[in-house]
Amino acid sequence: MNIWRKIQDKLTYVRIIAVGYLMVIVAGTLLLLLPFATAKGKSTDFLTALFTATTSTCVTGLVVVDTGTHWSLFGQLVILLMIQVGGLGFMTMGMLLAMMLKRKITLKTRGLLQESMNGMQVGGIVRVVRLALSGTAVIELCGAVLLAIRFIPIFGLGRGIYYSIFHSVSAFCNAGIDLMGRHYGEYASFVPFEGDILINVVIMALIIIGGIGFFVWADIKEKKLQIKKYALYTKIALFMTAVLLLGGAVLFFLFENNNLLQGMSLKDKILGAAFSSVTARTAGFNTIDTAGLTSASKLFNIVLMFIGGSPGSTAGGIKTVTMLVLLAYVWSNLRGSKGVNIFKRRLDDDDIRKASNVMVISLLLAIVAAVLICFMQPELDAPDVLFEIFSAIGTVGMSTGITRQLSIGSRIVIILLMYCGRIGSMSFALSFTERKKVAPVQLPVEKIMIG
Repeated sequence: MNIWRKIQDKLTYVRIIAVGYLMVIVAGTLLLLLPFATAKGKSTDFLTALFTATTSTCVTGLVVVDTGTHWSLFGQLVILLMIQVGGLGFMTMGMLLAMMLKRKITLKTRGLLQESMNGMQVGGIVRVVRLALSGTAVIELCGAVLLAIRFIPIFGLGRGIYYSIFHSVSAFCNAGIDLMGRHYGEYASFVPFEGDILINVVIMALIIIGGIGFFVWADIKEKKLQIKKYALYTKIALFMTAVLLLGGAVLFFLFENNNLLQGMSLKDKILGAAFSSVTARTAGFNTIDTAGLTSASKLFNIVLMFIGGSPGSTAGGIKTVTMLVLLAYVWSNLRGSKGVNIFKRRLDDDDIRKASNVMVISLLLAIVAAVLICFMQPELDAPDVLFEIFSAIGTVGMSTGITRQLSIGSRIVIILLMYCGRIGSMSFALSFTERKKVAPVQLPVEKIMIG
């Protein structure tokens, strides 16, 4: 009993969430190790199973084997389940189970839900989770129906429905894992559908809706189109999403107009640029060859992958709100203003400190990972390594094609980055450092020079 109490004392909300995702990954790995999880009926090696389970649970999309050709139907269904659990969050799925069993939602459970979804308060968290569950079911179903219009004539009734459901879930959860390799060659993604308006628009819509955030959903549902009444985080999330999507599409068009978009019709160019802008936000699908991007596009992609989606969503990255808070903080300091103001509201100092911590920790993890991989595999180009790293920590899944070239050590680094990206860089750090008891005595303050 004493040992169990000690364990409970150590298990803060952050650690419970970290352990929860780890358990999902372990369970998925064990299932993917089964011989009938592969198309050939032979057991996959442990590292490949672990990598696939991690990329699925952490809704990243980086793969070392083609999902459509390597895994059997059972293996693909395991991957799909992990994508759904990882996208919504294991605590959210746990609440779904509790609701089905008609169990009471305890205060501890509400606290865990708040922490896992980056909520600001415990109050109303159950309402948000219920909306997330019902909304996800409706949106994924609508996405599947629309995709089925195109997939059933191409792949047949049974496979067309299955592909529609799989890719709808994968897109909404911002996973970027596809099954197209079976028909169009390994790692094909949506390149064969680069000019298909229906598929492109549906996939983009699913990614955007999933990446906006469940708290934004709840706010919009409550206040409808009364934009002035929206909460500050809703305004920031919507504003940054619009800026990044529109700005990204314009820049991709300019950067790739004489490269990958060359020779396409104007419609296909606009569609390709828009899709690239959306999927770079943490989805991982692609309709153009990522390896062939210009250096400018690759660097811009890294920025988009690093920012990611909005808090409390299926997306990864440091989040849109974090980025705008930091930009506003820098701008405020440059102007010599007192306090940081956004949309006629002053930001709390704790929020600014948290945003700074997230940015610094994420960058440090990325730098350390880049150094390690470049040391272990000097034959790889540094820009491609950086692209892979930011894709992993942002849980995006886009790659220049080096994923399958990674050594055992490099793959382990990428696995850790994907895990860190899903639970959050700050949560990852806190899982090692957080203590339940806070010291009652604080050390004396002394100012230092900054910059």
